[in-house]
Amino acid sequence: MRWPVARRGFWVRLGAIIVKEVLQLGRDRLTFAMMFAMPIMQLLLFGYAIDTDPHRLPTAVIAADQSQITRSVLSALANTGYMNFTHRPASEEEANALLQRGEVQFVVTIPADFTRRLVRGERAQILIDADATDPLAAANPLAAAGPAINQALARDFVGPLAGLRHRADAVELVVQRRYNPEGKARLNIVPGLLAVILTMTMVMMTALAVTRERERGTMENLLAMPVRPIEIMVGKIMPYIVIGAVQVTVILLISRLLFDVVVEGSLPLFCLGTTLFIIVNLAIGFTISTLTQNQLQAMQASFFMMLPSILLSGFMFPFRGMPVWAQWLGEALPATHFMRIVRGVMLKGADLGDVSAELIALVAMLLIVSTLAISRYKVTLD
Repeated sequence: MRWPVARRGFWVRLGAIIVKEVLQLGRDRLTFAMMFAMPIMQLLLFGYAIDTDPHRLPTAVIAADQSQITRSVLSALANTGYMNFTHRPASEEEANALLQRGEVQFVVTIPADFTRRLVRGERAQILIDADATDPLAAANPLAAAGPAINQALARDFVGPLAGLRHRADAVELVVQRRYNPEGKARLNIVPGLLAVILTMTMVMMTALAVTRERERGTMENLLAMPVRPIEIMVGKIMPYIVIGAVQVTVILLISRLLFDVVVEGSLPLFCLGTTLFIIVNLAIGFTISTLTQNQLQAMQASFFMMLPSILLSGFMFPFRGMPVWAQWLGEALPATHFMRIVRGVMLKGADLGDVSAELIALVAMLLIVSTLAISRYKVTLD
């Protein structure tokens, strides 16, 4: 008779522990939401937003020759689905500026003597300049360009030009991979890692700032001090700015020594963009700390912030390969704008005018996040 009694006691105690954990989980709504939100977010991002083979990439065209053959070449490139002719620059300088600012992925140039050279039986050239900072985005469009052009010209080589159908060298496609001629993935990955590492460390460290005060019981001492919320915020994030600067220095040294990746552009401009990005991330971390109750919740919220920053910023996958809604989400992330700054300055030698829009976006984010953090901290004071 003792075994049944003992077994009933075991199930009662086990049931009590299960009920206690369920009730505790119900009180910790953030953890409960994370268990469902994180896998749903991953499924949506990987299923809909991520595309390693981007299409309809913005392309500039300089067509000095306006013949039927030229129109056939441009139609063939557009029909590949990879190029979308969005710009018609008036000069080569304007086209180079578009390429350097990242507004276009390719520049297609057809010289004025293109058709005339074909008629004379001479070799004609078509030039494609590609922004190869992201080799993954440029590889497939460039591979598809040659066969598409040859197929289109084969239909146009009729009458006096029929003999050119069997000449493989009638048209020469000259491809210039700008900023990354060898197509090395590390030239694209290493600068992007700078944005990812700073996002992970800066957001998480400051996200624990206020919650650590609560858990250690020192919040009362902090509240009793005659300081304003803005002073507390600045005072807490200042030491981490120095830590971020040290991280950047170490990353740049390793990039130079091991991967031969250097800052091609202005170092002061690079430092300006990096410092601004660090401060934005610290402000985001401080805001998270005012929205959470303990360090566990702060870490969970930080991870919830970091996952989109890695997937939607253009670090792992081509930004232009994502659908429009995902690009809009990516534009709201500081990492997206800093990624363009750091890659532009390090790989392209971009100047202030080339990255001014990205700097303005970071300043706007800093103002919005700082205002939210200060307002939330006032609520905490109450």
